[in-house]
Amino acid sequence: MSKAKSTLEQWRILQAVVDHGGYAQAAAQLNRSQSSLNHAVAKLQDQLGVTLLVVKGRKAQLTDAGEMLLRRSRGLTYAINEIEQLAGNLHSGWEPTLTIAREIVYPTHHLVDALSAFEPQSRGTRVTIIDSVINGTKELIEAEQVDIAIVGGLPPTGHLIEPLCEIDFALVCHPQHPLASHNEELDDHTLSQHLQIVIKDTGLKNTDDIGWLKAEQRWTVSNFHEALVILAKPIGFCWIPQHLVAQSLASGSLYQLTLRGGTRRRVMTSLVIPNRDRQGPASKLVEQLILNQHLKPVEPK
Repeated sequence: MSKAKSTLEQWRILQAVVDHGGYAQAAAQLNRSQSSLNHAVAKLQDQLGVTLLVVKGRKAQLTDAGEMLLRRSRGLTYAINEIEQLAGNLHSGWEPTLTIAREIVYPTHHLVDALSAFEPQSRGTRVTIIDSVINGTKELIEAEQVDIAIVGGLPPTGHLIEPLCEIDFALVCHPQHPLASHNEELDDHTLSQHLQIVIKDTGLKNTDDIGWLKAEQRWTVSNFHEALVILAKPIGFCWIPQHLVAQSLASGSLYQLTLRGGTRRRVMTSLVIPNRDRQGPASKLVEQLILNQHLKPVEPK
């Protein structure tokens, strides 16, 4: 492997001279002598055999070759800065990666808003979001395979929760489905004679698919988006979070059924930290930003 002719420090000095408009200005910003910056750039040009800067009046200007090489050098110094920052983060305990389990009933926009607030402070932390269902979420918590989990319903025994929000479910079908023509409340027997769309539990040990499960015929899918594609045709019914079907119900592209004993179902979502003892500062920040999504605004007196 051939030895590099230049150093990162030389390229950083060149960048400073260009960015600040000259040697004197760069020297003031870097707290270095102007002569040391002149020497560094002159040596860089000599080592490369290419003229990078020419001084016109009191201002240093890039040559065409200098502009091209400077542009490439910025990517190099940026990558080195990221590596050094990552090393500092690891030294201080800041997590390089975070994994979040999201029960799919939890509104995505809340999590996106929290992560958008996290991004400017993230220090390059990579975030992975796992969509999970019922026992799948609980198994991820018990195995401590995620840093943060948003669960629907009861969490695994022994874990403390932070309540987030309640999710209302609506029983829906296509407006041309036979069930939509009933003029009175449906009973379990009538409902059980039609195709039900259910969401598959992502658990490996125990599985409890989402929804009332007394229908003779069921189609099981991975998420609510797939269920909605099926519901675009008059071939089934499904319990779906109200926030996912509100617009479709308002436009008439879906029909909300009335079930004897209760038209709606409700699930509480909560935040769980699987292992508080191992929680790092990035996880704590994301946790607080998620909780902030559900703080009630203070009404003016």
